[in-house]
Amino acid sequence: MKQYDPKSLKAEEFIHDGEIRETLAYAEANKNNVELIDSILEKARPKKTETGYRCEGLTHREASVLLACEIPEKIEEIYKIAEEIKLAFYGNRIVIFAPLYLSNYCVNGCVYCPYHLKNKEIPRKKLTQEEVRAEVIALQDMGHKRLAIEAGEHPTENPIEYIIECINTIYSVHHKNGDIRRVNVNIAATTVENYRKLKDAGIGTYILFQETYHKESYLALHPTGPKHDYDYHTEAMDRAMEGGIDDVGLGVLFGLELYKYEFAGLLMHAEHLEAVHGVGPHTISVPRLKRASDIDPDQFDNGIDDDTFAKITACIRLAVPYTGIIISTRESEAVRTRLLHLGVSQVSGGSRTSVGGYAGYANDERPHDTEQFDVSDQRSLDEVVHWLMENGHIPSFCTACYREGRTGDRFMSLCKSGQILNCCHPNALMTLSEYLEDYASPATRAKGYEVVARELDRIPKEKVRKIAEENIEAIRASNRRDFRF
Repeated sequence: MKQYDPKSLKAEEFIHDGEIRETLAYAEANKNNVELIDSILEKARPKKTETGYRCEGLTHREASVLLACEIPEKIEEIYKIAEEIKLAFYGNRIVIFAPLYLSNYCVNGCVYCPYHLKNKEIPRKKLTQEEVRAEVIALQDMGHKRLAIEAGEHPTENPIEYIIECINTIYSVHHKNGDIRRVNVNIAATTVENYRKLKDAGIGTYILFQETYHKESYLALHPTGPKHDYDYHTEAMDRAMEGGIDDVGLGVLFGLELYKYEFAGLLMHAEHLEAVHGVGPHTISVPRLKRASDIDPDQFDNGIDDDTFAKITACIRLAVPYTGIIISTRESEAVRTRLLHLGVSQVSGGSRTSVGGYAGYANDERPHDTEQFDVSDQRSLDEVVHWLMENGHIPSFCTACYREGRTGDRFMSLCKSGQILNCCHPNALMTLSEYLEDYASPATRAKGYEVVARELDRIPKEKVRKIAEENIEAIRASNRRDFRF
């Protein structure tokens, strides 16, 4: 009989069904245990140190108790601590990115995704390198510096060589003052050799959503194709790290299975990465199932409401305090506004989920025929940047840590020591200044420089603050770009 072992490299041992079920029973039995809940909240709370803050994080069992908690005042305390943790380690910065869909050819039979092989409603499209270049120029003209590339799984249409070629094309495009400085990759589980190729191509984070950790449901939801192999898919992050990729991103698709099961499995996966590789996930994404071609989310009976979604996000922040949390344009402006105060540190902006969805289209136009899912927040990037600043956040286009080699455990040690404020904060202000000079509307530019002036004063070290001020003046006075600490 399989035993739960977070250090095991076997999927069914580090994502152990019995352990999850025992966790859920424990959480249900203690969901109104005030003494236990208070002790868990105290453990989660950020503690002041000489250099910044320290957080212990929570185990999957402890976090599951908080997720099950029904006491209104304790839920409010969960929300309060989630925002405290986010501000302690990430400040009021919000990193911005955009997805770039390369191809919707796919051989899998995933029943929740419109790219599934049997869908005859959706036209199939794969970008040529010239089309990739056009998409990148369109994204640069919006102001983006960071992309997440997406492609269906197809051995002949989307082989690893095609993905690598696209990455090289993306990095090669230098248009006016624009550059894509970090390419994150969201493609199907692959081999150690292919992960090494992605690493050599200079990718940022490798992202792979588990969709569901419930094996029986996973097999039913992925009835055909290579993705049907639960173990191979679930063990992909270990192969990625073996291949040299030390920034990986986890996520489940909430709405496919019971959310408490998924929540426990997600945190167990994070604990596994920490136990085996010494560093947990760089990011965790929290997508919800959305309507798309040939897909009706009402067919799935595990959907979660906005309050539950907020609670999940906050509890993830308490459990993994140093991990980035991503919320995409799947969610509405109202939902994203709420979650920004519950631990989210990255958002997409001006997103198109169609293959070839950027080039040739204005901000208020978007093709729908090849969309992977409906986009709820359809605002332009400029509107998203302005919205973030109006809500007290700093929109950040920074990619410095990745380009300076501060990835994996090196990034986490910087974050945990509290030193992140001396590099990420000025880097955010300098990249925001680039956006304001090159792409912003007049109203956003005026608002932005108010934010920059205010936030420069928050940089702790005088020497760092002075250098940042000088660099921002250079950005405003010339075409010099890409300053970084």
